[in-house]
Amino acid sequence: MTAKDTLEAAITAQGDVVRKLKSAATKDKAKINEEVQKLLALKEQLKQLSVEDAEPATEGATAAAAAVAATPGNRNLSLKTAKGTRDYGPEAMALRLRVLDQVVSVFRKHGAETIDTPVFELKEVLTGKYGEDSKLIYDLKDQGGEILALRYDLTVPFARYVGMGNVFNIKRYHIAKVYRRDNPQITRGRYREFYQCDFDIAGTYDPMLPDAECVKVVCEILTTVGVGPFVVKLNHRKLLDGMFEACGVPADKFRTACSSVDKLDKTPWEEVRREMIEEKGLAEATVDRIGEYVTLHGGPELVDRLAADEQLSRIPSALEGLADMRLLLEYCAIFRVADRVSFDLSLARGLDYYTGVIYEAVLLGDSKPDGDEITVGSVAGGGRYDNLVGMFNPKRKQVPCVGVSIGVERLFSILEARTTGKTRTNETEVYVASAHKGLHLKRLEILNQLWEAGVKAEHSYKLNPKLLAQLQHCEEYQIPYAIILGDGELARGVVKLREIATRKEEEVALDTFIDELRRRLSVSATV
Repeated sequence: MTAKDTLEAAITAQGDVVRKLKSAATKDKAKINEEVQKLLALKEQLKQLSVEDAEPATEGATAAAAAVAATPGNRNLSLKTAKGTRDYGPEAMALRLRVLDQVVSVFRKHGAETIDTPVFELKEVLTGKYGEDSKLIYDLKDQGGEILALRYDLTVPFARYVGMGNVFNIKRYHIAKVYRRDNPQITRGRYREFYQCDFDIAGTYDPMLPDAECVKVVCEILTTVGVGPFVVKLNHRKLLDGMFEACGVPADKFRTACSSVDKLDKTPWEEVRREMIEEKGLAEATVDRIGEYVTLHGGPELVDRLAADEQLSRIPSALEGLADMRLLLEYCAIFRVADRVSFDLSLARGLDYYTGVIYEAVLLGDSKPDGDEITVGSVAGGGRYDNLVGMFNPKRKQVPCVGVSIGVERLFSILEARTTGKTRTNETEVYVASAHKGLHLKRLEILNQLWEAGVKAEHSYKLNPKLLAQLQHCEEYQIPYAIILGDGELARGVVKLREIATRKEEEVALDTFIDELRRRLSVSATV
């Protein structure tokens, strides 16, 4: 069997797959589209093979065949998105936009204003800010004499914005894509290109007031979006440093020890212990003392317990951290989120720029036999970074900052997996339909009246569409109302207003149909 015969047989088989999917009772549009793309790719291979097998009689014909083969549309391309990225269809985008609207509404409720920054920065702006994660930064080639990199997060660009612009206080939110050369886990919402939603407060204020509001913002967003039970873990970088000092960690190894402890949410303590001893070079006794602390979590009672700890009580930075934690937990109680937070000494967050309170929100699963909750993934994180802005200010003036980043891609993945049934992908409020031929001009006139009145409306792009096809379109796309034009009704100065869900119809005067439609839409919105 020749290569051509093999391809033709494969095309026949693939065609059968597509036909079976299309004739199935339950049509999976995504699967059908995927199989159709495979069929088209096979046909393209056959076309390419035919071009290569042809034997042109003249030199000119050979050149023509080569030109056809070189045409982009005739190349055998394996079409796919880049690693760690994906396309989003209308249903996925409808869900994403709904979640983003909910997030933004919380940010605005707290008085935040928004900014934007370039998707790429000078590489030197980003380097040295992310600890061991710096290897995940996407470098770009020399662009006109500038060495650039894609932004890794929204925090460092914000600090650069504040420092460069001499901004001394701002409460801002920023929603934009960031890029990390990470190992993607698509099913868990972990990509190389993804959205971050940041909320930050910059300025010199009294202790823990902005920090507590960031915790409140996280709790409000996760409650509003409705992803299930969660906990916001809290810790303090100064307390961590004090803990490392009390355990005998050399000062130059605080950050590397911190990056190991940061893995405890995904890695068992025994594995982290082995890394700290064998790879980080810490003494076994030191690591075992660290292990006694990082297993602790609780509330105000844990602050009291640590304040009475003989080793920690001798270290000023640890006492500063405990004082901040005591105040933060008090404010969280006033904000009525005390039941949502946990003072957790295993929380480390390995980024180099954190200087004070750090926090991370995780979703909870079923309970363990000992009563502890099983965490199923981080969905938000942040903390205080008081020294970052000074790196970008010409006079090295510091502007204290605290903020949080919402992991919306993780939220999208969870909500997408839970979604059942068809998601509405448009906001059309009324469809202008015609029951008879020759009414397309009147349709356009009515449509324009609706648009000018601010009503979201659409119609068929065929001059004489069938009424059944127009009404089926309304049902498929969940459009709530249809205005139906008919010769007899128009002669009497009325149109039919049809409620798609119930299929009830009522005649409405041409000069009042917009008011009646608005009334019904208003009632529907309040139900």
